[in-house]
Amino acid sequence: MSFGTQDDTDEVMNEINMTPLVDVMLVLLIIFIITVPVMKDSVNVDLPRASNEPELIKPETVNLSITADGQYHWNKEPISDEELHARLRAEGGKENQPDLHIRGDKDVRYERVAQAMAAAQSAGVRKIGFITDPVQP
Repeated sequence: MSFGTQDDTDEVMNEINMTPLVDVMLVLLIIFIITVPVMKDSVNVDLPRASNEPELIKPETVNLSITADGQYHWNKEPISDEELHARLRAEGGKENQPDLHIRGDKDVRYERVAQAMAAAQSAGVRKIGFITDPVQP
């Protein structure tokens, strides 16, 4: 017993359904209608011209090493705590400040590294970095 007639066949529809395509096109049209006037109604500003040449004067790099016994070394030259503060104040007062790279021994007390960082900050040194050895796989 079948409920349908023999005239109903399960044929594949050979036409493309255009409704979703028309919906997408209308949405895109509305988006373009809204955005084009915004792009055309921008304020005309005569921007200044600037050259983007690299800076010719490169600041030097200061290597501050702290050995395991807590001794400071300024570019491989041993210095005292007072001398460290004086040199950091001199570098912090410069217009074109050097980069301060701190190399701390892995066995040094953190207190010595923190004292060096605090001295650099109070002296006005703006560029401080830490040097480490990469981990070997």
